[in-house]
Amino acid sequence: MSAFEPAYIKTKAGGLLEQKIALAQEAMKECTLCPRECKVNRLNHQTGVCKTGPNAVVSSFGPHFGEEKPLVGKGGSGTIFFANCNLLCLFCQNYGISHMGEGEEVAPDSIAQVMIQLQDAGCPNINFVTPSHVIPQILQAVDIAADKGLHIPLVYNSGGYDSVESLKLLDGVVDIYMPDFKFWHPEIAENTCKARDYRQIACAALREMHRQVGDLQINEQGLAERGLLVRHLVLPGKSAGTKQIMEFIAQHISPNTYVNIMPQYRPVGRANEIPGLESALPYREYEQAVAEALKAGISRLDERRRIFRVEYTH
Repeated sequence: MSAFEPAYIKTKAGGLLEQKIALAQEAMKECTLCPRECKVNRLNHQTGVCKTGPNAVVSSFGPHFGEEKPLVGKGGSGTIFFANCNLLCLFCQNYGISHMGEGEEVAPDSIAQVMIQLQDAGCPNINFVTPSHVIPQILQAVDIAADKGLHIPLVYNSGGYDSVESLKLLDGVVDIYMPDFKFWHPEIAENTCKARDYRQIACAALREMHRQVGDLQINEQGLAERGLLVRHLVLPGKSAGTKQIMEFIAQHISPNTYVNIMPQYRPVGRANEIPGLESALPYREYEQAVAEALKAGISRLDERRRIFRVEYTH
């Protein structure tokens, strides 16, 4: 078996990474990098929905041991949390980071240095969390980090609200795509994040991601090297449309898609403003969601540690 080589190594060697950086920078002049299409000049410090100008804002970074099993390994997934967001769900568990922009503005060379630090610390991958609005800055950082010896897979960990055109800039750069597929029904997407078109955007994004990297490939050490991993947070009252989402993935992406069905919904941020989302998810509804995924034909579900929850009644 030949040794794994991250996609960006070959892309950089062929001169294509430099071209992608130029295209991404150009897109920031009248920003259409995400489906919001704010068309502001971010290079001139104008900001739109994501409140981000020419530089990314990093909230935190470090090894993360709570990610999916194939990403963690012994060293923990090397997460870099970007502040601000292009989706802005009202129930976001990281509300201070995504909505309030808590973090420090950093240049691409600083992001590159963080990537090298995480690699040196034993992380098996670099995990970009909430990256949709900072693709140009990520591409620049990868270019710099590759010169410094970066050689581990890159994970694109997004909310699923991604432009296909922007994803094409990442073709040959990102090794592992890890999008959420949050909602099926337009009403819940509109009420929670003013993105009535979320389903259409996410469906197209998943198709493009899978076209680029295929099903998740896991090596002999149990670590993911390349492919698609989809997250889905179960919402109370089946409001996320879990059944329909799982059927779409099985029928139109691949029944071999690695899926993490997540039970940890709780009403944080401004969730209390949304009818039906005022309470935590009953565990039985999570179990029903897993059953729906299996019935839909999903064959690879993330093996999670069992969560014990005390449910109080009044």
